[in-house]
Amino acid sequence: MIRSSSDLKQYIRDINDYPIKGVIFRDLTPLFGNYEAFNFALNFLATKLSSEEIDKVAAIEARGFIVGAPLSSMLKVGFVPIRKGGKLPWRKKSVTYELEYGKEIIEVHEDAFQRGENVLLVDDLLATGGTTLAAVNLIESAGARVSALAYLVVLNYLNGKEKLSNYKIYNVLDY
Repeated sequence: MIRSSSDLKQYIRDINDYPIKGVIFRDLTPLFGNYEAFNFALNFLATKLSSEEIDKVAAIEARGFIVGAPLSSMLKVGFVPIRKGGKLPWRKKSVTYELEYGKEIIEVHEDAFQRGENVLLVDDLLATGGTTLAAVNLIESAGARVSALAYLVVLNYLNGKEKLSNYKIYNVLDY
C-alpha cells in the first residue's frame, strides 16, 4: 500500500548509461504501470494544485502527456500537447534548445493558448530544466502565463529547480 510519496521510489527503475554513457535514466514506466502508485501520484498533484488558478494544462512530449492529460481532466481544464518538431499538422510556434547531448525542437499550435491564460506546465520528471525552460518560452511567446510547474519526480542533484526559481514547482517525489 502507498502511504506517502516516498513509497513511490520502489516503482522507479534506474537504467545506467542511457541514453548515453554516464547518464542514469530514471524510468517511471513501472510507476505508470501500477494503478495504485500512479493514482496516488496523480491525486497528490491534483490536491496540491487545487488552489492554483489554472486555465490549461500543457505537457511536454512524450512522458509528460501521460501525467498531463489525466491531470487536466482532474483539474477540469483543457489540455495542450507540446510536441517534438515536425509532429503538428497545423500552423505552429516552435523553439530550439540545447540538451545535454544535442539539440531539440518543440512546437505548439499557434492557437493553443489565449492571451493571458494561466498555464500549468507538466512533465514526468525535472532533471536539468532545459526542456522546461524551452516550453516556458514557447508558452509565453504565445501570450499565456506559466502559473506553475508540476512533475512526478524532481532529480535535485541536477539542479533544475535553480534554473526555474521564478516559478512555483509542485512535485510528488524528490530524488
